[in-house]
Amino acid sequence: MSRPLHEAAFDQLQRATVSVAARYPSARRAMARAGRGLSEAAARGGALAEARSSGVGHLYQGSYFGEGRDPSGDRAGRSGYARYDRIASNADIAGWLLWRNFRVRNSLDVGCATGYLVEVLRELGVDADGCDVSAYAVDHPAPGAAGHLRVAGLLSGLPWPDGRFELVTALETLEHLPPDRVHAAIGELRRVCSAYVYATIPSFGGNVSGPDGHFEGKVRPERVAEYIARGADYTGPVPEADLARDADGRPVEGHLTIASFGWWTERFAEAGLTRCPDVEQRLYADIEPADLAPFWNLYVFRVPGAPDGICEPRQPDRTLAELGLRHPLLEAASA
Repeated sequence: MSRPLHEAAFDQLQRATVSVAARYPSARRAMARAGRGLSEAAARGGALAEARSSGVGHLYQGSYFGEGRDPSGDRAGRSGYARYDRIASNADIAGWLLWRNFRVRNSLDVGCATGYLVEVLRELGVDADGCDVSAYAVDHPAPGAAGHLRVAGLLSGLPWPDGRFELVTALETLEHLPPDRVHAAIGELRRVCSAYVYATIPSFGGNVSGPDGHFEGKVRPERVAEYIARGADYTGPVPEADLARDADGRPVEGHLTIASFGWWTERFAEAGLTRCPDVEQRLYADIEPADLAPFWNLYVFRVPGAPDGICEPRQPDRTLAELGLRHPLLEAASA
């Protein structure tokens, strides 16, 4: 059976290209540059398609990260940040929390925005990388994250091999996906992780390791009482029609999947990841002085066979502030 004409033409072109590359070093260098450029373009295109398919791709542009907004904090009821910087993002607290509780050599932050967490972790000695579907965010990196961020999305596939990172983080990221895409996204987190996954996800209902979640701010105000009345048996996800809306009529912060702690735990279990409530309790204790425990619905999951020593905390008898963390929330609490 003869091969399709386009396949034969491609093979011929490839042989010719290899011949030229073998003869001319300058051609090899140009081809390598072109290949990297094409790979980057493919990754950006996949991430853009992923953001568009969620229906909120338009949201994560400059205005979402504070461009052109009132820096005093008035967001006029719209999604995004009045200003987005290392302090406002609480990146220092998140970075020190991870450094203290996970003894890892490398990490990947999925949904990294401009990379403040990557910057903090690299300052603390972790070989950290990050990726985001927002080209705007990646093109405006935090200084310490420059060169370590890529445009990429969970659904279009992350550009790293299996088990590449000991710690994979997804902070306020998974809820931006529609419920029917969550399974695939968590599977991709699992694929690139060799030890632990850390996530923060707005959740409701009972929590085995810290403060329970709530519906306020996540469900339309007029429906909150109804959802509370459903009790512990209701796990979600909340139908899109009942999700809280911003001043533009869009889901608040682009949140598309609002579900219970139990629902999220089951989705990670389906990907072969085991939740670690004992580690989560330790993390909640670490962020309690900053009064963040009620607001960070955090999860820690373990990959089968992950070394136990990775989760041994550094100097557990000392607080993050005593270890050297400086942050306005801690200063306000101590005052």
